[in-house]
Amino acid sequence: MPWRVSPADKAAGVRPDPYAVWMSEIMLQQTTVAAVTAYFRAFIARWPTVADLAAAEDADVMAAWAGLGYYARARNLLKCARVVAAEHGGQFPADHAALLKLPGIGPYTAGAIASIAFDLPHVVVDGNVERVMARLHDEHTPLPAAKPILTAHAQALTPTTRPGDYAQAVMDLGATICSPKSPACGICPWRDPCAARAAGTAPELPKKTPKQAKPVRHGTVYLGQRDDGAWLLETRPEKGLLGGMLGWPGSDWVAASEQRPVAPPVEARWQKAPGEVRHTFTHFHLMLDVMVARLPTDAAPSTGHFVAAADFRPSDLPTVMRKAFDLTRK
Repeated sequence: MPWRVSPADKAAGVRPDPYAVWMSEIMLQQTTVAAVTAYFRAFIARWPTVADLAAAEDADVMAAWAGLGYYARARNLLKCARVVAAEHGGQFPADHAALLKLPGIGPYTAGAIASIAFDLPHVVVDGNVERVMARLHDEHTPLPAAKPILTAHAQALTPTTRPGDYAQAVMDLGATICSPKSPACGICPWRDPCAARAAGTAPELPKKTPKQAKPVRHGTVYLGQRDDGAWLLETRPEKGLLGGMLGWPGSDWVAASEQRPVAPPVEARWQKAPGEVRHTFTHFHLMLDVMVARLPTDAAPSTGHFVAAADFRPSDLPTVMRKAFDLTRK
């Protein structure tokens, strides 16, 4: 992992970069290491310091984040970078309480930065750590109710010596050995004290409260291209889903029973593209109809702005909007 510093390197005097630790932890929220690695490398190459990121254009950062999902993280990334640059001299504070005051940093991220970057003895609890603690203590209280119980177990084990190495070790233990399915108990360094292994309950832990079925929402997007190749796009409102991201004009996303006719952004011969876009967000499934039209060069849309063909990059779009574009290409 490019944001990691090994114990051997630490012994040679190399210290973790708090900026890299923070960046990786924000990106890794609800996202896999495999998906994050390329984005992390690209961000660090383009904005090597927190001051560089703080000075970046919002649109550039949002475009670079496109495809990684959970776009509120990108907005908070910029907010946090600017606070660190303006109020902390471009250096992340080596203080857990001060870290918690920064935009987009909660207890988990503050604990990760404090322990990994500054070697302060603060507990770090992600999904992997929760699984390890549940099995180590044979804890059957279902998540999310079990969170404070598992956090207390993790806190009790957090050492004052090398807490950052310890935190990463437990996360890695959960990711590689104490895995969700078929845990490799035979090679686990904690196999002897593990209460769930002794009880034979490890594979069924941690217990989870059943999730409610996700509702389905519907909407329409309008993909209009002028005769000169320019595309009609809009920047979504700062607040709300996909806030600040580039996207196609369209309707609100509502339940089927709440759908109402929506006027297109400009008068044209709109035609429905075959098929539909399907996308899943954290709290709902989305189904989008895609309307396409060729627009005259003097088109005056009621919303959005035109982006020249030479400046348009589908990769700058969030995934659901890129799916709509891909549907028209077919």
